[in-house]
Amino acid sequence: MQAQDLLNQLETQTTDSLRREYVTATFKGTRVINGHSIETPGKGSMLFLISHRFGTLNSGAYEFFGLDQATIRLGLEYGLNDQLAVGIGRSSLEKTYDGFVKYKALRQSSGPRPMPVSVTLLATTAVSTLKFQPEPERSTTSRFTYSYQALLARKFSSNLSVQLMPTLIHRNYVDLRRDENNVYAIGAAGRQKLTKRLALTAEYYYLLPGNTADDYRNSLALGFDIETGGHVFQLHFTNSQGMIEKFFVPQTTGNFFDGDIYFGFNISRAFQLRSQE
Repeated sequence: MQAQDLLNQLETQTTDSLRREYVTATFKGTRVINGHSIETPGKGSMLFLISHRFGTLNSGAYEFFGLDQATIRLGLEYGLNDQLAVGIGRSSLEKTYDGFVKYKALRQSSGPRPMPVSVTLLATTAVSTLKFQPEPERSTTSRFTYSYQALLARKFSSNLSVQLMPTLIHRNYVDLRRDENNVYAIGAAGRQKLTKRLALTAEYYYLLPGNTADDYRNSLALGFDIETGGHVFQLHFTNSQGMIEKFFVPQTTGNFFDGDIYFGFNISRAFQLRSQE
């Protein structure tokens, strides 16, 4: 009897050692702060996302330290399967509509043929519908901006996750001849869990040398993730007013350390529209 128990334990251990284990919940939401995380909603899941930014904290008491001003984005994201997701959104800033496709190419795993990182590929497009002055009005094609990212992340422990984001922004139209149609940046982000339901997050995008880097600032954001049942509530402070890549990568003007800080939040709610088989 004891010999049989030992054989069963050995068989179980051997089976476990041959099983690939995938890492989950590298980040709790599909956004780190401004930018995307490697996460997708999952098969058949619809995510409703509200992103909000007040004005800058250094705008003074007359503007109630930014609370009198507001910029908002409403978005929907849907998981076609566990790897592929699509999304749409609308921002009040420049009355911009955006859409994206997001694909989980690699997943961090342990066991046979372990994978040390997760890799998610992201492509987005955004179109401004703002009426520009003076006339003549801009063409439809000139209003489009595209972004491409490779999101590389590793969950080092149950408490610490880190992500890198090589980024390309292509703008069909720029205001001045010296402005760059193609803007390159490298982003870095992290999440440190503090308690069971609270985590500290940070995000930074470094503009590679060029005219855009000379004229604008790197995007910096610090925040907290709060898990509340079916919601993920994110509070943050950032020098970027816009909430999509078109804005916060190549168009950040605020100096974080001079008080050009936008307080804001993201709220997401997931709805399961199809059963996961």
